Amino acid sequence: MEKKQAHKGSGHRNRLREKFLESGLSGFHDYEIIELLLTLATPRKDCKDAAKDALERFQSLPGVFEASKEELLSVNGIGPKNLLGIQLIKAVSDRYLEKKIRVRDLVQNSRDLFNYLYQTLRDKSQECFSVIFLDAKNRVIDSNVLFKGTLTESAVYSREVIKMALEKRAAALIFAHNHPSGDPEPSNVDILITKRLLFACKVVGITVHEHIIIGDNRYFSFADQGHIHRMTRECEGNL
Repeated sequence: MEKKQAHKGSGHRNRLREKFLESGLSGFHDYEIIELLLTLATPRKDCKDAAKDALERFQSLPGVFEASKEELLSVNGIGPKNLLGIQLIKAVSDRYLEKKIRVRDLVQNSRDLFNYLYQTLRDKSQECFSVIFLDAKNRVIDSNVLFKGTLTESAVYSREVIKMALEKRAAALIFAHNHPSGDPEPSNVDILITKRLLFACKVVGITVHEHIIIGDNRYFSFADQGHIHRMTRECEGNL
């Protein structure tokens, strides 16, 4: 019986796997990470060129992970089957971080909050406004992206936030949004939106612990800077 010939790149693939098992991702190029993920569902095909093409098209490793199914399938060498590795690792990472945040008290720890949100918001090309819903013991009930697009006073609806908070029986909220520019410094609109949301929540007896703005590997915490406390006192004075 004729022996099957090893496919092009099989030796390289084995070396990648052995390298990962020995020392994790230390020393890996980004394209090699993508290549390794593509090989999970591609038993007999060289994936190096497809990995390099994907990285070039989407400009970064996070860019590849954030790409849609349709965008990834448009890359030569990536098909419905070997797409699995890329989408699986992104979904598993998101699930891990979501579960991790659900069992931690984030109210006094803006760094933990940032670490979670940075994974989900850092590569968005438009502003996304998220709300984290907490119970009376400050445990996370749920988190949702409620609004997308450039934030304006008319784009973030207080009634929608309050409606969802009441539906989830939340006792407290944490607000978060990203700045695609990378600069987390709050704009005047960010400050006005925060004040309006604080006032609306105060009326219905819901506490606001934080509004955090995610930038490029940095963040701005309204709570850490004392703004949440000050705005809450102002709201109390206006009721």
